[in-house]
Amino acid sequence: MTLASASKVRINVALAAMAGLGLRLFFVLRYPVTDAGDAPFYIDLAWNWVKNRVYGFEIEGKLTPVDMRVPGYPSFVAAVFAFAGQSSRAVMFAQIVVDLATCFIIALIAARFAPAAYRRRVALAGLWLAALCPFTANYTAVVLTETLVIFLTALAILIVLQTDLAGMQDSAAAKGQSGWALNRWFLAGLVVGFGTLVRPETPLLLFAAGLVLLVRWRRPADWQKLIRAGILMSVGLVLPLVPWAARNWRTFHEVRFLAPRWSELPGEYTPHGFNDWTNTWMWHFRDVYTTQWNVDVAEIQVDQLPASAFDSPEERARISEILDDYNTSLTIGPEIDQQFREIAQERTARHPLRTYAKIPFLRCLTLWFTPRIELLPFSGHIWPLREEWEDDRKDLLTTLAMTLLNTILVALALVGSWVARRHPAWWFLIAFVVIRTLFFVYFVETPEPRYVLECFPVLLALAAQAFTGSAQLSSKGSG
Repeated sequence: MTLASASKVRINVALAAMAGLGLRLFFVLRYPVTDAGDAPFYIDLAWNWVKNRVYGFEIEGKLTPVDMRVPGYPSFVAAVFAFAGQSSRAVMFAQIVVDLATCFIIALIAARFAPAAYRRRVALAGLWLAALCPFTANYTAVVLTETLVIFLTALAILIVLQTDLAGMQDSAAAKGQSGWALNRWFLAGLVVGFGTLVRPETPLLLFAAGLVLLVRWRRPADWQKLIRAGILMSVGLVLPLVPWAARNWRTFHEVRFLAPRWSELPGEYTPHGFNDWTNTWMWHFRDVYTTQWNVDVAEIQVDQLPASAFDSPEERARISEILDDYNTSLTIGPEIDQQFREIAQERTARHPLRTYAKIPFLRCLTLWFTPRIELLPFSGHIWPLREEWEDDRKDLLTTLAMTLLNTILVALALVGSWVARRHPAWWFLIAFVVIRTLFFVYFVETPEPRYVLECFPVLLALAAQAFTGSAQLSSKGSG
């Protein structure tokens, strides 16, 4: 690389970093959010931890330890509070730094998938795409887990790309010559372990890696390598979780490495039947606001439910009667929940493909092809187009622009995926995206688009491959 070329690269990198910083400052200063979702919950947990040395919050007027959320993100928030006081804005500024670091990690991931001749161009493309991606940038302006867990996910992916899985079997690190503590499989597990303390589903990344290794090393001659990699990843994953499990044993006399599946308090009832019912029809994110997020908090009105929630007028009347009972007490207890469960079973028996195929497919579309403006003061409504244009043109144009941008990024990633299809680690990235998507489609009751943001390091790194100008990569990958 000539001095002039190196200077251009440095200028390009600096401009991308400045543009990324400007975009994130715009969101933090213009559209900060402190009351979305679990944000107040995380703020209370962190502040009580700093001020009172108790990981919990007030229940019936008494500060009570809880295990409803893993402590990774509250630890991050508490660390900021320890220096800056109870300032949500300070947390957002810290998240800007973390997210900009993620942009550079994505650039490194992109570079590892590119042929040597295009590596610099692809790395810069990945950096620019990540820096200017509004869908991850706007989450720096809210006190939620996304920014931190995306960083840890990207870092774990980068580490995995330095292992045998990415064709690096000739490196000393891959052979473990640097010692087990610096072994890439162990380090990947360790980073994912810390990510699990932020969001409990983070081990899906290791599951994807393990699945690819299981196929690649299925022959008996490779079983030793497979077992060794599996043990190292597992040990790395578990180590960060041990202190949390020990705390739960000391406080609740129960060994629990993660948070409760439904984030319930002791003795709190979880309405599984209600969830089963919504799983037979809910795929629009907007319906989450009027149903799931109203449970035990506000009334659920039958008139706000879509037509797809009913198979007949009789079923609508039946559900209306159940909701009337709920609205009286604002509590879904076992009796009401059982009625929802029966309706869910009947609907599934009538249309099993709807429950197990159609609704999950539509949820996939929701996760991947939405405007992603849930944190912004825009409705996200497009139809009916003429009425939306007449009512609020700015809202409509913003929604259309964000939808188009999201679609372009997905399209670029598909093109880049084709370009990078011969790289040894290609299946790992694809497996991770598919597994994470299916997990949230089938096992999580609300189709929230933010759940696939952890896939964006993959999405953006693959999108950068579209700028190689090359039809395909060599079968040896980037080494």
